[in-house]
Amino acid sequence: MNAIFWILIIAATFFFMEFVAWFTHKYVMHGFLWSVHKDHHVKDPGFFEKNDLFFLIFAVPSWLSIMLGMMYGFPISVAIGFGIAAYGLAYFIVHEVFIHQRFSWLKNANSPYLKAVRFAHKMHHKHLDKEQGESFGMLLIQPKYFKASRQSKKLNRKKSI
Repeated sequence: MNAIFWILIIAATFFFMEFVAWFTHKYVMHGFLWSVHKDHHVKDPGFFEKNDLFFLIFAVPSWLSIMLGMMYGFPISVAIGFGIAAYGLAYFIVHEVFIHQRFSWLKNANSPYLKAVRFAHKMHHKHLDKEQGESFGMLLIQPKYFKASRQSKKLNRKKSI
């Protein structure tokens, strides 16, 4: 099959993972596994969190899809595994590096989309318990966060005048 087909499978898997991540975040992390996710909302001292264990939820299926697909000659499984891995990389860059700044990269990223992503996540973290949360996704965010981000930018401009 041609490369465009495989790229489409990887891209479709990547975008599907946003919904898987939303569902997992809302119903698993803020549900029966809150005890593992809680330290992400109520920060304890230290670099690592129990919440970091959730990477396994996505890393293991990715690894198995790639490995088993290669072992048994099932290339669609390999493409799906790479789509999951690509989403994992995006999660790391957006959530860990950009939003929570656990590494000192991307501190000055200033696009309207990235500001809205950061604002949506800030609204998610204003709730310190597992109930009453909002904005459980990472890359697809509601328009209200773009609007709030733009309003915040206008307020900051007025303050600097």
